[in-house]
Amino acid sequence: MAKKKTKKSDKKSDKQLKKSGDLAAEITEKLCVAPGFELSSLDASSTPGYKGDKAEAEELLAASAAELGELQERLYANGRDGDGTSVLLVIQGMDTSGKGGIMRHVVGSVDPQGVSLTSFKAPNAEERKHPFLWRIRKALPKPGMIGVFDRSHYEDVLIARVRNLVPATTWQRRYSQINTFEKSVTDNGTRIIKVMLHIDADEQKARLMERLDRRDKWWKFNPGDIDERELWDAYQEAYQAALDKTSTDSAAWYVVPANRKWYARLAVQQILLQHLRELDQPWPDADFDVEEQKARLEAS
Repeated sequence: MAKKKTKKSDKKSDKQLKKSGDLAAEITEKLCVAPGFELSSLDASSTPGYKGDKAEAEELLAASAAELGELQERLYANGRDGDGTSVLLVIQGMDTSGKGGIMRHVVGSVDPQGVSLTSFKAPNAEERKHPFLWRIRKALPKPGMIGVFDRSHYEDVLIARVRNLVPATTWQRRYSQINTFEKSVTDNGTRIIKVMLHIDADEQKARLMERLDRRDKWWKFNPGDIDERELWDAYQEAYQAALDKTSTDSAAWYVVPANRKWYARLAVQQILLQHLRELDQPWPDADFDVEEQKARLEAS
């Protein structure tokens, strides 16, 4: 009986992985920002490229974790000599959009030694002395690493624009500066994946209220979130401009509907999987004679 159960489980796993392979390509294509994209027209509760329910999504998320882990390990193994490819995953979104969940459920499923996570806050005194991309350059992933930015240089054309933190002429120049910077990063061997988690105003209100209703969520609440919420339309306009001006062939944006957290996590995982598959990193060859070392070990 146990043997039959194992075979059935294996078949189910194979089916899930096949589905994940098809799903990754479809989600990546559907969520990639193309000319003419309108953020206001995207239903934040939709699930582009996915027709299943929450339970099936969670099964696929778990089933894909092993492949994601292996591809990350291959990437890491090929960067041990200080050369080779790296990946930069940029996560942006309004407050409560689910960035923390992506870190736990997607990034958290791979070996932490192969991940460098940077959470960008308001620039400190030292950082303000330098051009806005200075601190970003310092945090770029080394060869073999998956770098993750929880917020990023895009804050400098989002909050800086909405809150008038710099003159308009300054933030307007930053779009082209970002494109030039990202092109140089990709030319140097880093694959950039930019994700915006898109929620609507009603969903954000519900999530903020949940933080206030639950004692175990109070620590996550910031009264300033309500101040930012009052500027919702201005932020949507700023995001639209950033998507229009900086989604390029070398560093495309993906807008992920995120009202349904389970879909957002699955979508980001599948986008990351698709890019790692495209990199097609083989296991590195041994820099020693394998058979010789086997003989030595056998004789030891």
